[in-house]
Amino acid sequence: MASQSNQQHFLLVPFMSQSHLIPFIEMAKLFASNGVIVTVVLTPLNAERFNMIVDQAKASNLKIQFHLLPFPCVEAGLPKGCENMDTLPSPKYQPLFFAACNMLKEPLENWLSELEKLPTCIVSDICLPWTSNVASKFNIPRVVFHGISCFTLLCSHNINLSKVHERVDSMSTLFVVPDLPDTIEFTKAQLPEAMKQDSEAWKEAIDQFKESELSSQGILVNTFEELEKNYVRGYEKVAKKVWCIGPLSLHDKLTFGKFGKDDKGLINDSESECLKFLISNKACSVIYVCFGSLSFIPASQLKELALGLEASNHPFIWVIGKNDCSVELEKWLKEENFGERNKGRGVIIKGWAPQVEILSHPSTGGFLSHCGWNSTLEAISCGVPMITWPLFAEQFFNEKLIVQVLKIGVRIGVEVGVDPMDTFKDEKVLVKKEDVKMAIEKLMENGVEGEQRRNRAKEIKYMAYKAVEDGGSSDSNCKLFIQEILEQSS
Repeated sequence: MASQSNQQHFLLVPFMSQSHLIPFIEMAKLFASNGVIVTVVLTPLNAERFNMIVDQAKASNLKIQFHLLPFPCVEAGLPKGCENMDTLPSPKYQPLFFAACNMLKEPLENWLSELEKLPTCIVSDICLPWTSNVASKFNIPRVVFHGISCFTLLCSHNINLSKVHERVDSMSTLFVVPDLPDTIEFTKAQLPEAMKQDSEAWKEAIDQFKESELSSQGILVNTFEELEKNYVRGYEKVAKKVWCIGPLSLHDKLTFGKFGKDDKGLINDSESECLKFLISNKACSVIYVCFGSLSFIPASQLKELALGLEASNHPFIWVIGKNDCSVELEKWLKEENFGERNKGRGVIIKGWAPQVEILSHPSTGGFLSHCGWNSTLEAISCGVPMITWPLFAEQFFNEKLIVQVLKIGVRIGVEVGVDPMDTFKDEKVLVKKEDVKMAIEKLMENGVEGEQRRNRAKEIKYMAYKAVEDGGSSDSNCKLFIQEILEQSS
């Protein structure tokens, strides 16, 4: 198949946000390792973040290239240099950012019209429905990539189809999602922003996403069949075709192991500090805390988190995201002498942290997370149980999967999502230090329940690795997808 598919050229069009770009780059390497030529559409500043990774891939004889399109910051009303969601100075710029991403349609069409030979397939982000028109214009087969679980996809579909959420009398009233393999309940306050808004603009956006998916050849999903088999089967009845090809990060690890290029070069200060700290602690004793790159958590809430970590008496690594490093928090940490007070028992990292390396270390025993899907899959792939603290988007859906279906997590007790557009105004503390302490103690307990949770996490880790190995479900699905595109292009 590899020799045949050498002639294939896949064009990948991601949404310009780190949580979307990372799996797209991993997917590019997966396709390239199966003999496909891959072009990823990026903007200049986003390309800079991944140049080293692609250079590494090229050194392994993988055929990956970037096609750069200028990002229309000024035209969309964005500050200069805001080419990624995590570069926005405030969540209030998000609608303008979506508008800027939509403006990439015309320059992409202009580039395609100049090519002597068109790509054999377009893999587009679900957040870019205009790629449907591009594919139709140039008569190129197109599939949609979902960076979320089939559990979330099926829940969302069934909620929207039944409109059950529109019949509840308040934001805090529980309702059961119909036609699921398990009894899953939500409140309206826990739904993604688009689902609980009554605005015509949101409804139109959801309709566009759904129409874009239905007009595609099928969907690629960053999950694996063994993780959520009943929900994969359920969504297969909704979509034209579903190929589960994840966890993409594990494919990546195996690919570079196979090609002999698993080195990462120099270790930076954060990695060195984390490694020393993890080595100095016992197996499964450290709590890792990280809320992703798009969180905007008030200082008042982060103070409670800090005090809860301290009160738990467990060693911890706490990553404070770029958006959360406020003047108020910095002042409090200094006045409280928090770092010195917890010296030897806690590490605070501001900005980026080597998450996969931390999660895969034997000393890491738990992950306190916002339940973003990339982070969830990384924890699953490392066999680390989780404390769930969802914030927005589909994160409450992921919490239900982690805690209720997979049974590898403990809820911290958040009942209400935060609106990222209003976060700066919202100084409410949703989680008290006692809640943090209690959740950590429950996750790390040595009783029967804790042991069962850890064993379950290890079993799922094993299933994840089997899925991406030669002949595994995700490996086979990827090959079947490439073969199907080959047959269409022939």
